[in-house]
Amino acid sequence: MFFRNKKAYIFLTLATLFWSGNFIVGKAASFFDIPPFTLNFYRWTFAWLILAPFTLKEIYKFKFHILDNLIYILILGITSITLFNSIVYYSLQYTQVISGVLMISTIPVMIILFSSLLKIEKTNNFQLLGVAFSMLGVSIIITQLDFEKIKELSFNKGDLSIIIAMLSWALYSALLKKKKLKLSQLSLLQVIISAGLVFLLPVYLFEMNQGRNINLSLPFYAILAYVVLFPGLASFIFWIKGIAIIGANRSGIFLHLMPIFSTILAIIIFKEKFMVYHLIGTILIIAGIILSSKKRYE
Repeated sequence: MFFRNKKAYIFLTLATLFWSGNFIVGKAASFFDIPPFTLNFYRWTFAWLILAPFTLKEIYKFKFHILDNLIYILILGITSITLFNSIVYYSLQYTQVISGVLMISTIPVMIILFSSLLKIEKTNNFQLLGVAFSMLGVSIIITQLDFEKIKELSFNKGDLSIIIAMLSWALYSALLKKKKLKLSQLSLLQVIISAGLVFLLPVYLFEMNQGRNINLSLPFYAILAYVVLFPGLASFIFWIKGIAIIGANRSGIFLHLMPIFSTILAIIIFKEKFMVYHLIGTILIIAGIILSSKKRYE
């Protein structure tokens, strides 16, 4: 039993480490002028091609079930594939990795908010207070404790756009709880990727039309290979394996490693600085996560 749990901890740690690396390569992409929607389009196109041999037979078998749930699948695809990573890559062109990943770390709390609003799960006063604390932490990171920014509404557009990414992934995660489809995890991922790519394609073409063409160089190939193989596929597979061994609730705790990993990597690689407003925002976000984990209904 100990060995099985140890394997799960390794799988889950690697999954969160690779997801953390997604922020690092997303920031690196901005240095090499790799367009964010283009990067995301190629990421999921290659992930789709890699998954296809393992999923298309099952998808064809359940094609009518998929068509019956098409609107639901399209919403999942837009929120997760079309919007989330595209906006994260866009935001990292303008904001620090540390700020971005700390704000993204509020997603578990945002899931609770959407689950309550959509009547997917009940909530309680502690969880609502957790939402308030987390959002206050995000606000402090965005304003950098500079009240002149509030008066002048002069915020970093990367910080503002990452809020859309937060809400998008939280909505996706909440909706995943709403309905159980007959598909396996890999096939479900494949149909969600397919739906997301349908809406990502015109945005990618628009970005190209604006003159944001990719430079087919070694940095592009290296960044693309990483986002496809590690956060795109390996993290997903390791996450499933970890959950299968120790369960979803215990696995969820490992997500809180992401801000730690990303912050350390950003300080080492990009020489970013962990500022006082990051510390205050982090304390409030952690308080929000702790409060939101309480299950007693009021």
